[in-house]
Amino acid sequence: MRVSVSWLREYVDLPADLPVGELERALVDLGIEVESIVDMSATITGQLVVGEVLEIEELTGFKKPIRFCRVDVGAANGTGEPQEIVCGARNFAPGDRVVVILPGGVLPGGFAIGARKTYGRNSNGMICSAKELGLGDDHAGIIVLPPDTPAKPGDDARPVVGLDDIVVDAEITPDRGYAMSVRGLARELSHALAVPFRDPGRVPAPAGTAAPAYPVEVRDTLGCDRFAARMVRGIDPAAPTPSWMQQRLTVAGIRSISLPVDITNYVMLELGQPMHAFDADRIAGPLVVRRAEPGEKLTTLDGVTRALAPEDMVICDAGLTNPLAGGGDGVPISLAAVMGGETSEVLPGTVNVLFEAAHWDPAMVGRTARRHKLFSEAAKRWERGVDPALPLVALERAVRLLTEHAGGAAGDEVLDIDHVRPGTPVTMPVDLPSRRVGVDYPPARVVALLEQIGCTVARGADRLAEDPGEVGVAAAVGEALTVTPPTWRPDLTDPADLVEEVVRLDGYEKVPSLLPTAPPGRGLTWQQRRARAVSRSLAERGYVEVLAHPFVAADLADQLGLPADDSRRQAVRLANPLSEEEPLLRTTLLGPLLGIVKRNLGRGLRDLALYEIGTVFQPRPGAGRPPAMGVDRRPTDAEFAAADAVVPHQPRHVAVVLTGDVEPAGWWGAGRPAGWADAIEAGRAVLAAAGVPDGRIEVRATGYAPWHPGRCAELLVDGSVVGHAGELHPAVVAALELPRRTSAMELDLDALPAAPVAPAPMVSGFPPALIDVALVVDDSVPAQEVRQALTDGAGELLESVRLFDVYASEQLGAGRKSLAYKLTFRAPDRTLTVEEAVAARDAAVARAAERFGATLRGA
Repeated sequence: MRVSVSWLREYVDLPADLPVGELERALVDLGIEVESIVDMSATITGQLVVGEVLEIEELTGFKKPIRFCRVDVGAANGTGEPQEIVCGARNFAPGDRVVVILPGGVLPGGFAIGARKTYGRNSNGMICSAKELGLGDDHAGIIVLPPDTPAKPGDDARPVVGLDDIVVDAEITPDRGYAMSVRGLARELSHALAVPFRDPGRVPAPAGTAAPAYPVEVRDTLGCDRFAARMVRGIDPAAPTPSWMQQRLTVAGIRSISLPVDITNYVMLELGQPMHAFDADRIAGPLVVRRAEPGEKLTTLDGVTRALAPEDMVICDAGLTNPLAGGGDGVPISLAAVMGGETSEVLPGTVNVLFEAAHWDPAMVGRTARRHKLFSEAAKRWERGVDPALPLVALERAVRLLTEHAGGAAGDEVLDIDHVRPGTPVTMPVDLPSRRVGVDYPPARVVALLEQIGCTVARGADRLAEDPGEVGVAAAVGEALTVTPPTWRPDLTDPADLVEEVVRLDGYEKVPSLLPTAPPGRGLTWQQRRARAVSRSLAERGYVEVLAHPFVAADLADQLGLPADDSRRQAVRLANPLSEEEPLLRTTLLGPLLGIVKRNLGRGLRDLALYEIGTVFQPRPGAGRPPAMGVDRRPTDAEFAAADAVVPHQPRHVAVVLTGDVEPAGWWGAGRPAGWADAIEAGRAVLAAAGVPDGRIEVRATGYAPWHPGRCAELLVDGSVVGHAGELHPAVVAALELPRRTSAMELDLDALPAAPVAPAPMVSGFPPALIDVALVVDDSVPAQEVRQALTDGAGELLESVRLFDVYASEQLGAGRKSLAYKLTFRAPDRTLTVEEAVAARDAAVARAAERFGATLRGA
């Protein structure tokens, strides 16, 4: 939020000689992040003067509109002659007063202004916009000064546009919505500097009357618990916004529109109460405040037609026929708390204005703003919390400003539909801040600090021990305070919030910076050691680790081709997702991982081997809502158990994705593209790194989405499926726009047994016997099962067996294939004889023949 110090001084008595550094330190010490504090007078050097436009010549023949202007700048240019300036803006006319920087001046950012020839004309200086002067973000047109501006041509423009002031740009955290106003920042500075504060939100205002200012019906008092309105009739529609108001709005980054609209924005900045101004003559009937109906639409002030959701709150004109509601309930004319609609906006000819100030549910506003991607200044304040006691004060302020500057008559009727529930008191032990923070806060000091921020504090009887072991069962251990937070602090709901306020106001610098002694640990758990071993193994094989967001879109299951009854379709939906496009928690690592592959492909990377180790989220069947638990005490075992029963199961998975070449092509020969076998081998590598012995691993063909049914394998340990690997289904690849033959593996690390204690390996110093065998079997026989048969038959002398060739030809016969294995035999205590090695080989071949009818090739 950007606000000038001169505006703050109207409500807090800041020292006249307050240094900028001390002002910044005061805000930071209170937990308010300061983006910048700028002395505006030092941001622009040279002559910045008021100019009056005398003539405008429209230049043609260029790609954009160009205007050649003659501007009276008085004697500031040394000659008194009109200044010739070329300008592209079109929001001014002859007779308007503008801000001109003459040659030799320098604008913010080091932009030097000179005299030059452009578009065939001489341009000596520049007519400035708010953005060019560093006053705001509006670059659509130059600054046109109000007609009542007292400055004459040639006068210094700095005090006219607020460049003689100091501007504070504060980043307000979500829990301090009250600080998004002059009222809130002034109050904070009064705390920090111990100076008087005059609260503009506590001034007298007319109460609601029996006769309403306008007929209004509120049908949802949860979404809108207060709605107030007042009418001003007969204003001068041509009345301009006063220059001082325009200046403050410009500093805040808000564009001046018209006097009634500017007043609503001004009151919002001053008090923190968002408002809306309706053209009363454009409303056909009573107003109805309700939730939107499915299918309803509204064209907001930004010109966008928006499809409304049933959760959105809307203000409807009951005098208009709604075809979706059988003619009743009216037609939406405003997206409540976010933005008004075009059909009731204030126009240049508006003479009767209806001001509305309400109080809306912050959660509803936040979801509406995100749903429509419409983060207006009003919505930003509503979702952070607005003082429900402000509507009548804000209406009085707006009515007085409008009648003062545009005439008209304010109606005596005041509408105030008030369903605001009183604040809930918070009970806190008076010694809680001392016990939590480690600083001695006397009880009187705690009470004084809480009252300083507006709380009502009642000192009650002694409290009992929170924990039977604290000082003894049912022992009195100190005084209890009953604290009622002020209406502008909806964030104070627990004793911990009050503790934070005590520490904040007393000074964070008084809290000692002492690090606790770290307790001795027991090192990594076996699960952590296994995850690190798996990660290291994949990295050593050329895979690159990535970390994906665990959020996925609702249509991901369809893109992956998961069956309708697949448990992976049952996903946990987030109550407040970061993006409405990805509201679910992942049930498989493949979705986000494939999204990263697609993003890298779009950036020109074609050969990718990525892996991720992370958790997936599996909802518990029949899980309800978690119990509500405060922060004033430790949850009971029953509350812990009830909360844990709702938390989804979160097993740790590992997944890899490969696409492109695993071996690049070059002068040495052709490359080798990644395929299903590489994904399966990655699964084997993971199991080996996890300490699973080779004899307990089984790989067999299967069909499982999202893999290709003919190129998919399941990985089993001790007969239980722990993962799948292979080539992705062509339909999945097409849906996700990935290259053909993209392969992947996913495995459940938590499903693996703990690694057994591995004995030290025995290294034999005797030579091995190497024998190759080629077995002919039916092509439906898996190579892994033939390998297992050879292992079982060869006995203890077999050291290793490796498949090195697969061959098929007409000579072998239809439906037959040859599998060639390299067998390594070795004895630990002697050199094997030829007879022993051949006997072991024959036993291995015999076992394969027994199981699969295998025959030696060429025999």
